[in-house]
Amino acid sequence: MHLLEPRAQPSRKMRWLAPVYAILLTLITGALLFTALHKNPFHALYMFFIAPLTTSYGWSELLVKASPQILIAQGLAVGFRARVYNIGAEGQLIMGAIFGGGVAIMTDGSTSHWILPMMVIAGAVGGALWGALAAWLKTQFNAEETLTTLMLTYIATLLMAYMVNGPWRDPSGQNFPQSIMFSDTATFPILLEGSRVNVSVFITLAVVVVFWVFISKSFLAYQIEVSGQAPAAARYAGFSQKKSIWLGLCLSGLTAGLAGVGEVAGPVGQLNLNISPGYGFSAIIVAWLGRLHPVGMVLAGFLMALIYLGGEAAQVSLQLPSAMTGLFQGMLLIFLLAADAFINNRFRRRKRVARFA
Repeated sequence: MHLLEPRAQPSRKMRWLAPVYAILLTLITGALLFTALHKNPFHALYMFFIAPLTTSYGWSELLVKASPQILIAQGLAVGFRARVYNIGAEGQLIMGAIFGGGVAIMTDGSTSHWILPMMVIAGAVGGALWGALAAWLKTQFNAEETLTTLMLTYIATLLMAYMVNGPWRDPSGQNFPQSIMFSDTATFPILLEGSRVNVSVFITLAVVVVFWVFISKSFLAYQIEVSGQAPAAARYAGFSQKKSIWLGLCLSGLTAGLAGVGEVAGPVGQLNLNISPGYGFSAIIVAWLGRLHPVGMVLAGFLMALIYLGGEAAQVSLQLPSAMTGLFQGMLLIFLLAADAFINNRFRRRKRVARFA
């Protein structure tokens, strides 16, 4: 009989090497998959991971796609450190987009310079409130946050569909489910001419710095981690587990809401049903791949953005389905979780004991 037996002291070095092994296994499996699809694996991997970065526009798009994932992952990492598993950041992103986009729609025509800051604040509040709802269900009814946050994502998606098909639909939009295009005062200024890189990247940069300071200098971050790693010890020390739940879900909702505003006031420029290709879900992989460390999540965010770019390039050059993006993301997560399982546990073979009547 084969069993996984917990290790007394998991290797810290292997924990940091696990993402490297996961990436290598993903590349090897991807090459085998391309071969099975009758594609040259070397050419396919080149088109997937190298070709998108051969132009300046490709690098700018890498930053555009990495920024929201990095931003969301920073907030998710707070909850994950407390063993609070928010998998509904996509819904919180959508609520942030609705709250922030609503400000732009209701102030359309105004030239006030306060519109964009109001949108950012409204988006952060919208995402945080959606996370707070899951925190309330967890602390009051012990509802599993992995389920409630996911279910709330569907509600947020349906709410967005209602708004852009109903009260906020663009009257001159030929019945497409979309709002009006936001004015210049309601969109982030472009940083690089000829690209979609905008000022919202500075929000991501600021959040990364704040999170780094928070986990390295804050006693509250220590309380959160102890609450997740050793709940009994946290209770003995007087640390509040409820506080960790509220903080983890509200902060992750806040950063997801900021990402939502960054999309609708940035590359998208309006509310529609396609404001995110799934950044709220891919940010979960970014957080774990980056080992919940602010710099690690930045690197993981760029890798995940490259997978999005590679998926788009593969559709055009290799005639492959868009599902290739999700497939590579899924393989990366599976290999990472498998590596973690063997870092935290050892494989033991237990001998069968014969029983005699």
